[in-house]
Amino acid sequence: MKQILLNSFASFSVSHNHQGLWQHPRDQSLDYWRLETWTTLAELLERGLFDGLFIADGLGVFDVYGGGPEATIEHAVNFPKNDPATIVSAMAAVTRHLGFGITFNVIEELPYAFARRISTLDHLTHGRIAWNIVTGYLDSAAKARGIAKLMPREQRYAIADEFCELTYKLWEASWEEDAVLRDKARGVFADPKKVHRIVHEGEFFSLDAVHYCEPSPQRTPVLFQAGTSPSGVDFAGKHAECVFVNGPSTENVGGRVRRLRQAVADAGRDPRSLKVFASLTPIAAATDAEAFDKHAEYSSYIDSVGSLARLSAFIGQDLSTLDPDASISGIESNSIQSILENLTANGGRKVRDAANSLNPNGVQPMVVGSGATVAEEMIRWVEEADVDGFNLVQTVKPEGVEDFVTHVVPELQSRGAYKTAYAEGTLREKMFGAGAYTPDDHPSAKLRRAANAGPSAVAQPAADVNA
Repeated sequence: MKQILLNSFASFSVSHNHQGLWQHPRDQSLDYWRLETWTTLAELLERGLFDGLFIADGLGVFDVYGGGPEATIEHAVNFPKNDPATIVSAMAAVTRHLGFGITFNVIEELPYAFARRISTLDHLTHGRIAWNIVTGYLDSAAKARGIAKLMPREQRYAIADEFCELTYKLWEASWEEDAVLRDKARGVFADPKKVHRIVHEGEFFSLDAVHYCEPSPQRTPVLFQAGTSPSGVDFAGKHAECVFVNGPSTENVGGRVRRLRQAVADAGRDPRSLKVFASLTPIAAATDAEAFDKHAEYSSYIDSVGSLARLSAFIGQDLSTLDPDASISGIESNSIQSILENLTANGGRKVRDAANSLNPNGVQPMVVGSGATVAEEMIRWVEEADVDGFNLVQTVKPEGVEDFVTHVVPELQSRGAYKTAYAEGTLREKMFGAGAYTPDDHPSAKLRRAANAGPSAVAQPAADVNA
């Protein structure tokens, strides 16, 4: 049986997917800014043998609902939000195996500084870093960096493609494998003939520099991506090692998985090497009855205005203008394609149903029940949709995760569907059972091979740099 991979899905903010649960008396989301909140969560996830903590992020304030940010501010809709890269080192210090997937937007980052930050985190975590590559979906984020409007999706993915190419050059081609000597007797740290400057002149980026960090345990981080538009699928086929998908059913998600694996094959890579993670909200307890009681309790705290403010930003449509009993349909936007498809499929979801993210008839998959019930449903998704694992959406924090670790993990293990101990090595080695570096059929690996064969068109001897 396939071993299920698990990430816990979170955001460095008051609320994330299920708006309003921060008001629950047992929820600790208001302590989101305390470092202990995150180190405690990391320790809990490692106790549950989770593969990673997947942290969503983005700079734009949600300002589509009602034509402004007021609802977002009042209802704490992914607001305020802190920089997730800042908490990873602390969580890594209290864990040994847990991976950390951090979302970084290629439109908002500078490749050289970004490559340095990732290498630093990969060093500090001993190779447990993943990068969730996103291109953005909010005009407010574009305006925050001086751009009047978010550029079209196809252009964003063209930028992402070149951004990845450039960061691969820095991570893989600047330092040869045996460049670092650490020779105290001779006073030589590294061989300058094996450290090369990267020269890049592209459509969107230019660079002439040596990568500022020596090679980290993984060099290139584990690469996540979440786009399911045609451009996003093509991009995933070329670059992604893991893809995050969201859909209301195994049929819906299974179709997306097939398209993704075909795109990987079309790019000349092994389609079975792609790890696909489906979004899932679990609510678990000792018995089915207790879990349904907990679901009802949680549902009573769902904030419908906050939920619609979040969805409005996701699909680029102000849902405050629609009647609660109206169907969401006929929308074209530059925003998150998969969520838009989920909301408008089969004539469209009613606004009222979409406003409750814990509605069993909603667009976000959820499973409620005992540990055995939840485990069996997860296994069904793996078998029917061909996913490899799940990004588990948190509910009441940290109670929802504690319940999953207590009730579901042992059931998955008893069915042979989940590990009983961590493998050693980097995050990539743990997840793929192979080496610490990207596989030979990945575009980054070609740069690594070229660098270790000597200076190439993308790398020049560092001694050529004019001081």
